[in-house]
Amino acid sequence: MDAYAYLIPYGLEWLNLIVRWLHIITGIAWIGASFYFVWLDNSIRPPAPGSELAKKGVSGELWAVHGGGFYNPQKYLVAPKELPAELHWFKWEAYTTWLSGIALLTIAYYFNAEAMMVDKTVANLTGLQAVGIGIASLVIGWTVYDVLCRSPLGKHDAAFGVVIFLLLVFACWVLTHFLSGRAAYIHVGAMIGTIMVGNVLMSIIPGQRRMVEAMRAGGLPDPVHGIKAKQRSVHNNYFTLPVLFIMISNHYAMTYRSDKAWLVLALIMAAAVFIRHFFNLRHKERFEIQYPLIGAVLLLVVAVMIAPQKPAAPAAGVDTAAQFAKVQGIIAQRCATCHSATPTQPGFATAPAGITLDNEAQIRQNAEKIYKQAVQLKAMPIGNLTNMTDAERAVVAAWFENGAK
Repeated sequence: MDAYAYLIPYGLEWLNLIVRWLHIITGIAWIGASFYFVWLDNSIRPPAPGSELAKKGVSGELWAVHGGGFYNPQKYLVAPKELPAELHWFKWEAYTTWLSGIALLTIAYYFNAEAMMVDKTVANLTGLQAVGIGIASLVIGWTVYDVLCRSPLGKHDAAFGVVIFLLLVFACWVLTHFLSGRAAYIHVGAMIGTIMVGNVLMSIIPGQRRMVEAMRAGGLPDPVHGIKAKQRSVHNNYFTLPVLFIMISNHYAMTYRSDKAWLVLALIMAAAVFIRHFFNLRHKERFEIQYPLIGAVLLLVVAVMIAPQKPAAPAAGVDTAAQFAKVQGIIAQRCATCHSATPTQPGFATAPAGITLDNEAQIRQNAEKIYKQAVQLKAMPIGNLTNMTDAERAVVAAWFENGAK
């Protein structure tokens, strides 16, 4: 039974690794294609009126050199006169990224919801309730977005963008009142990712299929399908930088452990949108430096807002040996259940981030990390699984601020 209990989390750790790797690979392929085609749309130049290209229906082209060869992509509006024999569809990158992301969310969060999603200081939930809230957020997020996109609001890009941004911020605010900050962030990211793949599956690809089917039937494709597909594609382009930040945010507890975690994420997402907008304009040969500067200012505001307080001056005449003995006892009881060469906490096969706190040398070596995670951020123990008290955190703080000697 002991071997079985050990092998399950060890197997999940390997599954986590493989699926995470797959998610990164397919995500690079999807986002890379998105960036490329937005760049291409913004960079192509119309042919000369009356030229052979214009007569063929080419609305724009460009020449590029890469990998030792020359490329000449051309764009047709609405479509070429004849359908080519082979037509490449950009869809599996999106589908595989989302499927691997949901698998990773299940492995890393849903299988261990008590540790990864529940924070009793936020809401007294069971793991199952937390999972239900997480899944519901994905369904609601896509439904609200799609309804608004099809509504009259969807015809006004700037207003639509502001409304969707505010709804995402509201979703984050709600989730931070039910889930741990880490889980709230990852579900906002999963919500954005679901909207992005929903755009591909429910709008972009069906619209393109209708255009192809019309041509195969000998008719002319309706340009409205291309217009709608382009709109959703542009939405996805602006979603990419916020979702990429959220993918790495679990490594930076200073963001999601803030008292205003929802506001931190809102400002970082806004900065990402401004930066993305700069690059989109740059592709059109417009250099609008104010947009990255706004993004930089927003990130600076976040950095100042969540900056830790300076430690107090070391106290004089402290019995450092007795102080450390207390700290070591607290760490053994509250931290080393996970941070050990042989973790005893269910769901953990190895020490998180490879940090072990089994002995005095390891504790002293990681003193600054312990202080940051357990005292400043209160991010550890994760979900406060071991019920570390504020009094115990104060003991650790006093030890570190006294020099951690």
